[in-house]
Amino acid sequence: MEILRIVLTVIFVIDCVALATVVLMQEGKQKGLGAISGMADTYWGRNKGRSMEGNLKKATKAMAVLFMVLAIVLNMNF
Repeated sequence: MEILRIVLTVIFVIDCVALATVVLMQEGKQKGLGAISGMADTYWGRNKGRSMEGNLKKATKAMAVLFMVLAIVLNMNF
């Protein structure tokens, strides 16, 4: 059982570092002055889900779920 805890802890640490990296790679939510004139609704603005930014958001959600699950499992006393 101790080996499982060590493996999960290693995965948890890797997930923590990867989650911090992915969050820092994302762009800010600020639209700038382009939002005033309607320039934010361009082709690139509408298709962000298929771009690298969209992939970073999906990866962030997946790693956050993994983080929460591993945190709960590692704090169980079994």
